[in-house]
Amino acid sequence: MYFGLMIIIFVLGYAAIALEHPLKINKSATALLLAAIIWAVYALLGPGISSENLIEHLGDTSEILFFLLGAMTIVEIVDKHDGFSIITNKITTKNKRKLLWIIGILTFFMSAVLDNLTTSIVMCALLRKLIADQKTRWFFCGMVILGANAGGAWSPIGDVTTIMLWIGGQVTAGKIIMETFIPALVSIVVPLIAISMTMKGDVERPEHVEEGGVYKVSHKQSLLTLIMGVGLLLFVPIFKTITHLPPYLGVLFGLGVMWVTTEIMHRNSPANYSKLSVSTIIQKVDVPSVLFFLGILMAVQCLNEAGHLKLLSQALDENVGNIYAINLIIGVLSSVIDNVPLVAASMGMYPIADAAQLLADPSLQHFATDGAFWEGLAYCAGTGGSLLIIGSAAGVAVMGMEKIDFIWYLKKISLWALVGYLSGAGVFYLMSRFILHT
Repeated sequence: MYFGLMIIIFVLGYAAIALEHPLKINKSATALLLAAIIWAVYALLGPGISSENLIEHLGDTSEILFFLLGAMTIVEIVDKHDGFSIITNKITTKNKRKLLWIIGILTFFMSAVLDNLTTSIVMCALLRKLIADQKTRWFFCGMVILGANAGGAWSPIGDVTTIMLWIGGQVTAGKIIMETFIPALVSIVVPLIAISMTMKGDVERPEHVEEGGVYKVSHKQSLLTLIMGVGLLLFVPIFKTITHLPPYLGVLFGLGVMWVTTEIMHRNSPANYSKLSVSTIIQKVDVPSVLFFLGILMAVQCLNEAGHLKLLSQALDENVGNIYAINLIIGVLSSVIDNVPLVAASMGMYPIADAAQLLADPSLQHFATDGAFWEGLAYCAGTGGSLLIIGSAAGVAVMGMEKIDFIWYLKKISLWALVGYLSGAGVFYLMSRFILHT
């Protein structure tokens, strides 16, 4: 009885999350309620669970949450110190084709260092300064979505899903970069070629409006925070390699360094300190998103504990079988369903194959650390979210900021996003079968 009831509760909860805007109920609230109810049903009607086991599940989830909280705070510090403006102010061209390529490639690489949500917000803010016409700007925003999701797919710190796989031990930093960079690049280059061919002429710049403020940040301070923020985020994989400690400790180390630095930087300026101290900036971090991840990941952990994900993996193996096809299906599903629970579910469906299991069954090599399944999952779940504007955090953010119509995106961007997605998947398959995993 409890087994089917848990599925019904999860489906209803997820439907409420998907219908966040019509229902006017924040998805974070729904996710937290979903997690509490589904665990309560399992505890009361199922076999129950020990407090030690529950704490273990919470610990696994908290590693991801603390990583996100630290990384988001570092990015917010850089943004508040106008660090990103140093990059964006260098863009001077008005040619539509040239500008589209600059925006697409810049977003692709920025998203690998930051995260796709933050990158999309930063780039949309930039586009408002570069392009006056809204409909023209929508094409560029569409490319921002594709670039942000593609960039996050090949970096261990570029997307929540790759962070999850990296922290979970399914992939290593070096391998995920080496084996998914080219497919991810193909997935953005193909749409760039197609869409840029339809563009002619120059963009019209909006009139410049001087912004005032109660605090001032010097160019040196902006440059310092930019270099430190990006450098410390890039240092996280190195920290993990040297110390063998979880990545969230590397991020917390970076946040601590940034915090001390900004305290020293503004200690003699009361106006700056009141606005730019980390204790103030941290209040601007998107905490509801962190709570959303907490709720949805804990709900998926409950399904894993109850055995639902094992049954799902068996069904996919029996009816699909091919790991590349399974990854493609997961990628397409991520355009409708959030990729975080999809990847969390996949991690629960297919445990990491250890040395003993590989010795007994060599066919499990795809599910070992840095196996083709996990790398393909990172690519497909990341880039598949671009097929629909609601399929990724980046898409939802851009949709909200620019009021992009769902149908417009479906007509103008989705087809090229699909072509790019399949092209990159094809490249990954060829690399995996004939170059890297032979």
